[in-house]
Amino acid sequence: MNLFEINDAIQKCIVIDDTVVDGETGEILDKDYLDSLAMARDEKIENIAKWIKNLDSDIEQLKKQKDTFAKRQKQAECRRDSLKSYLSAFLNGNKWDCKDKSVTVSFRKSESVNIIDESKIPVDYLIMQEPKIDKAGIKKDIKEGMTVAGAELVTNNNIQIK
Repeated sequence: MNLFEINDAIQKCIVIDDTVVDGETGEILDKDYLDSLAMARDEKIENIAKWIKNLDSDIEQLKKQKDTFAKRQKQAECRRDSLKSYLSAFLNGNKWDCKDKSVTVSFRKSESVNIIDESKIPVDYLIMQEPKIDKAGIKKDIKEGMTVAGAELVTNNNIQIK
């Protein structure tokens, strides 16, 4: 659902790696296509800004759907795990077959390692991970006047469309 009506000539353009592609046909257009559209500068700016707002709205709606589905997935997984645990305890390790053969419940043995005390595990069994840079900490320190070797604070000019 679009918030705004957008000029079709602008909306059909998708820019991929500096190449303008027709969003409907997949046709590769001249990369100067958007610049060459025969319309007034203000109309072009207005239509592009409206398109960005439409896309922001789409992104927000998709994110909400994704979050809703993730929550429902987690609930279903918890319910399934709870039922499996109950059924496992109820059957006490014994196989069970449904009369119409639509369901069979059986058990298989598996092995897993249970860590009793992490501090006693030898270093040979530790997995070292790549260090992560604390950009928030670096920003804070630079703002407080410290010099951090290998880092600088840059000011960006980010476009806002409301």
